Amino acid sequence: MPINPPCYSVGQISSYIKSLFDEDFLLKSVQVEGEISNLKYHSSGHIYFTLKDEKAAIGGIMFANFAKGLRFRLKDGMKVRVTGSISSYEKGSSYQIYAKNIAESGLGQLYLRFMETRTRLEEMGLFDAAYHKPIPRYALKIGIVTAPTGAAIQDIINIARRRNPYVQLVLYPSLVQGEGAVSDIIHGIETLDAMGLDVIIVGRGGGSLEDLWAFNEEAVARTIFDANTPIISAVGHETDVTISDYVADLRAPTPSAAAELAVFDVRAFFDAISVLEKRLNAAAAKILEKNHLLLSQKKARLEKHDPARKLDEMRLRLVYTGDELESRIRFALDSKTKRLEEDYKQLQSRIADTVDAAREKLDTACLELKSDMESAHLNAVHRLDLGSTRLDGLSPLKRLGSGYSFAEFHGKALTRADQVKPGDEVRLYLRQGRLRTKITSTEEN
Repeated sequence: MPINPPCYSVGQISSYIKSLFDEDFLLKSVQVEGEISNLKYHSSGHIYFTLKDEKAAIGGIMFANFAKGLRFRLKDGMKVRVTGSISSYEKGSSYQIYAKNIAESGLGQLYLRFMETRTRLEEMGLFDAAYHKPIPRYALKIGIVTAPTGAAIQDIINIARRRNPYVQLVLYPSLVQGEGAVSDIIHGIETLDAMGLDVIIVGRGGGSLEDLWAFNEEAVARTIFDANTPIISAVGHETDVTISDYVADLRAPTPSAAAELAVFDVRAFFDAISVLEKRLNAAAAKILEKNHLLLSQKKARLEKHDPARKLDEMRLRLVYTGDELESRIRFALDSKTKRLEEDYKQLQSRIADTVDAAREKLDTACLELKSDMESAHLNAVHRLDLGSTRLDGLSPLKRLGSGYSFAEFHGKALTRADQVKPGDEVRLYLRQGRLRTKITSTEEN
């Protein structure tokens, strides 16, 4: 009975195929020769193409960072040699070559070496602008690594003398091509770098790719990269490009241009200093004038607020104020005295009038009081007589005298029979004397 094989998704199969490509050491770095077709330069900078021969075709892509290094423009039908890696594109389940270098077939191994070295060092980051040191604006000590004879050194010397005769040039005579040139250039850079110069120019005049090859060697590039002194690369003519140009802190198209970049124009410098001096003098004069005006204003204000002057003014004001105060006090005192005398006279007159009026009212009141008292006395005597008569009629003693008696039980008058019970002792008040009796019985009306 056959066993069913495991079932995978399309994505799993595509991912597995990609891993087979990626794990194959041979496919990580290959050179493929063929003819360009279906060429497309994308707006992003990437280049898409198909590489084919009479037997097969393979898709290809060169990303923008590698495409910038191409020294020629690709065309459909061009025969090229592509250096890169082969891998699978999972989403489309297709394999293609990822190009790092593209060279026209027949250019030779030297150019291929150049492209390989450039790609390798670029991947290592030696060309990154973040590592480039700034060139000093006012360099006074300039080192030069080049041949002691030839147009390059003469051009540099002539331009340096013309632009700034005060600049010190330090030449390290070096071979610039042929056997021993690489070690000579390296030793020259290291020697000048140890001298603490402001900037170093490394270069030579124009020539073929073979003539300029010493400046394409990786050892020279690494020495330039490792140097502490800023380095200007000036190799060949403007159209010539070497590995040293990429790794140096600044590339000059020619040795003459390198001198122009490294040596500042002393006349322009002095002209700028003169302009700055004039501007400084004008600014200083303006500041002095402004400060002089401020000083005059401060002096005037200081004189106005001089302590001795202020003291004299205050003394004078004190004298005037004292006199005025004394005059006002005297005037006020006289006015108060006069008003007080007038008030006193008015008060005496009012007191006399008031006393006379009060005396008259008192006499009248006394007469009225005497009359009222006599009337009140008569009325009081009359009311007393009436009250005595009424009181006598209501007197208990008078009633007791008529044969009546007054009964009391425990200090309270007896008005009802139910207030006592048989056996209680009751007091009877008579006109003369009192009796103590015991109740034998009680009766209700």
